[in-house]
Amino acid sequence: MSDSTVEKYGWTAVPRKVELLLQQSEASGPAKPISVSSIRLPDSDLVKAVHEYAKKELAIETFNHSMRVYYYGQAILTHAFPSWSSPSFNETYFLSCLLHDIGTTDKNISATLMSFEFYGGLLALGLLKSLSAPVSQAENVAETIIRHQDLGETGTLTRIAALIQLATIFDNMGGNPQLVDRATIESVVEAYPRMKWSGCFARTIRKENGLKPWAHTTHLGEEDFPTGVAGNKLMEPYE
Repeated sequence: MSDSTVEKYGWTAVPRKVELLLQQSEASGPAKPISVSSIRLPDSDLVKAVHEYAKKELAIETFNHSMRVYYYGQAILTHAFPSWSSPSFNETYFLSCLLHDIGTTDKNISATLMSFEFYGGLLALGLLKSLSAPVSQAENVAETIIRHQDLGETGTLTRIAALIQLATIFDNMGGNPQLVDRATIESVVEAYPRMKWSGCFARTIRKENGLKPWAHTTHLGEEDFPTGVAGNKLMEPYE
């Protein structure tokens, strides 16, 4: 794979440990308020097709979460990692956001013995290839979905995966609140309401762990993770 492809689709390696990643932040001050209307959505034919697929396949609560993850990720990108941004990076990130929880639908979570992130990655790879996405882009979306809950202290992951980890943990647990201004949260939840997301996602975690005691999600703590999601104090006012 050429260096230009690595850069174009967000494959560049960064630390998996959040503290080390944030040491690379380019921020020069507190996060500034950003409105949803000021953040551009990618609009290629590929994106439009995947957006429609996600709206059709995902429950509204999960679709709204996926959109919030995109907007929070863009806010984090603007604040902390602006040099990562490019049209191809942002499109790859948006595709990853739209599809990152596709494995949690009632149909898909029961269709396989695989953990939802792994099965979701395979589903996304097949979908994107069927839509003629560039292979390097489709593969990074799949890798991002597979690794979006792969939090840890060692090793590396891609920039796209690192960004989606920051944004999902922010939306799900209120992690690293300094990365997003409160006015940005208010703009995002107005556009894509939470609809009791904390309880909804906590139930999904418990459902998968009950169906699949080997699920990858258990590495985050069989009780700690769903309890942390359900007890998200940062997002509690917006539930």
